[in-house]
Parts: sequence; C-alpha cells; structure tokens
Amino acid sequence: MTDQQTAQRLLAMDQVLILTHRRPDGDTIGCAAALCRALRQKGKTAWVLPNEDAHGLFDPYFEGVLAPADFVPQGVVSVDTAALGMLPVSAKGYQTRIDLAIDHHGSQEYYAKETCVDPACAACGELLWRIFQAMEVTITPDIAQLLYMAIATDTGCFVYSNTTPATHRIAAGLMATGFDAQWVNKRHFRTKSYKRLQVESRLVREMELAQEGTLVFAYVTLALIDDLAATEEDLEDISSFVGQLEGVANAVTIRQLAPEECKISLRTDGKTLNASAVCAHFGGGGHPAAAGCTIHAGPRQAKAQMLSAIEQVQAHG
Repeated sequence: MTDQQTAQRLLAMDQVLILTHRRPDGDTIGCAAALCRALRQKGKTAWVLPNEDAHGLFDPYFEGVLAPADFVPQGVVSVDTAALGMLPVSAKGYQTRIDLAIDHHGSQEYYAKETCVDPACAACGELLWRIFQAMEVTITPDIAQLLYMAIATDTGCFVYSNTTPATHRIAAGLMATGFDAQWVNKRHFRTKSYKRLQVESRLVREMELAQEGTLVFAYVTLALIDDLAATEEDLEDISSFVGQLEGVANAVTIRQLAPEECKISLRTDGKTLNASAVCAHFGGGGHPAAAGCTIHAGPRQAKAQMLSAIEQVQAHG
C-alpha cells in the first residue's frame, strides 16, 4: 500500500489496537504510541497493547496509551514488526486478526491483510511521519517526541549507515515543534547504569575477533547476566556497542536466552556483508546493515553457525 492508501485505511478504522514486537525497541514503541495519539486526534478510539517485554526505559512513552484488559478491538495494526514470530506472547491471540502492518524491514513477511512497507526508511518512524502527512495529522510536540525517539534509536542517534538526508530533514522538522530533544538524546545515548558499564567491560574482555580483526563476536551469556545481576534496561541496544571497535566492519552479538537458545544481532557496514541475508539462514531477517535471528544452540555453537553463514554469504557476493 502507498502512504496515501495507508492513511485512508487508518482513517476508516476505529476501536484500534496497536501491536509492538517482542523485546521492543524505541522504533516500535515510539511508532505505536505516536499512532495511538494520531488516531485519537482524528476522533478514533485507539490503544497500544501492553508488551510484557518492555522495560522501564520506555515507561514515559506509554503514559496514557496502554489498552485496558477489557478493550475489544475492531481493527488491529502492527508497527515495525516484520514477522508473526516477532510478536510478544501477549499478542499471539491477534496474529490472525492483523488488518494492517506498517513496517520498514526488507524481510517483511506480509502476514497482515494489508501492508505498508518501505525498506528505504531508516526507521518505521520515518514511514509513519509520511503517513501522518497524508492523514493531515497535526504533529504536536508529544507526537513529534515519539517519532523522533523512534528514528533516533533506530539510527544510533543518526550515526548508522541507514541514516539519509531525508532522516535528518524529518528529524529537524520534528525538533521544530519544540519538544525537549536533549532529554530524549540524554536518556537513550548519554546515560548508562553502573551495571551497563560492567557489562561492556565484560564484553570487551571476552569478545573474539575473526577475519583478520574485521569481524567480532561478543557474548551476553546467562552467566554474565547472573554474575552482574543485569536487567533488560542494562542490556538495551547492547549490540551497537561491540561494533565501535576500531577496524571492525561486522559485529555479532550473541545473547543467550536459555542453555540452548541464543538471540543473534548482526551489525555490518551494509555494503560488503548483507546482514539480512546472513540471518535469513536461520529464519531471521532485517536490513542490509542490521538484522537478527534465533539459533537453538549454546553460545559457542551459535558462533560457529554464524561464522559459517557469514562466510557463505561473503562467498556468493
């Protein structure tokens, strides 16, 4: 669907429930809360489904938008969610009822009745901003803050390779509404807990280099989490950390969820290695420069499987 078609579809809906993906990031949360407020501005009833995976860092953005337990939706919309497998447990009951998916992942699986997707967008927040223009939504400071947070977190505060001139133009327009962008940036990019610094220190000590130092593997094991009593908030966006190492083009973060289950985050330069193509080997996906998947193995076995997949993708150009 085009932006205009999506706008008209949203304006025709009411009693809307908005879904986010599991282990939610700033993009899915910012988009969900912004869409909720935009629909309400247009006279619609809209709520965001509570996500059991969300942690305290995002609490301020959920204020006033979380659906009550007795809400019965007539329409269901997902944001920033490429596949049904990305839905949290709380949303599983809605997976056959999703009317519209709004997304920016090239690996979108088209599970909804209708889909609006644009992989050229650095964040789903960019796409949603365009849709709001077509809906003639007034971009208030609270909506602007949510979209800015969505875009900023998915671009690493505008430093990742997915950042485009359009990204900066949209962010500038959002900032012009007068919300406190400094508060957002400090909260997400310039504040770290003591435990987070301990996690980073441990990752540095235990990381492993490959391919002449251009590829790095970092391990967030169950033992590490237990030793440091680290919380989800302490681990937020930890995959962006290891790629800062000088000389590294591609970075793999292996987050152990269970003894034989690892969540993989792959960050690449987006040019010499397609992250989405690598993660597709394990049923995952994402973008050329950032993708994820799940491997049902221990951390060391997961590393071996990821290295093999990376080498296969590299061999085929």
